[in-house]
Amino acid sequence: MLKFYKREISPLLPSSCRYVPTCSEYSMQAYKRYGVAKGTILTAWRLCRCNPLGGYGYDPPRWFGEEELPDK
Repeated sequence: MLKFYKREISPLLPSSCRYVPTCSEYSMQAYKRYGVAKGTILTAWRLCRCNPLGGYGYDPPRWFGEEELPDK
């Protein structure tokens, strides 16, 4: 579903993402790294934060309380 959204729906919408990576990229990374259960929780949490009153900037997927991993 995420690939369909990125390919078919996202190009029709104005670019307005406040975060890097975008919410759809974040979701794909979260599912790949943490699996379905944790990936779904992280995606829902990110979508709740993605609003005009939320934050912005670099926000990679990481489980609550987990330190950011260094780049390889």
